[in-house]
Amino acid sequence: MGRMTITVDEQLVQEAKEILGVSTKAEAIRVVLQEFLRRKKLANVLEHQGKVKIDLDHESLQAHRDEE
Repeated sequence: MGRMTITVDEQLVQEAKEILGVSTKAEAIRVVLQEFLRRKKLANVLEHQGKVKIDLDHESLQAHRDEE
């Protein structure tokens, strides 16, 4: 894990620590970044919802899995 110096709003970091129940600034920032990335990835997946046609039933999906 790399070290860096950044300027961050102290009130935001303190609020994040309290809401997340963590004790360090580093942990609060790590958790916030992880959650941000998770939500962005989820939004990207949901953006494609209904745009991809997959015509699989349970049996054909299981057969495909068995091939691997």
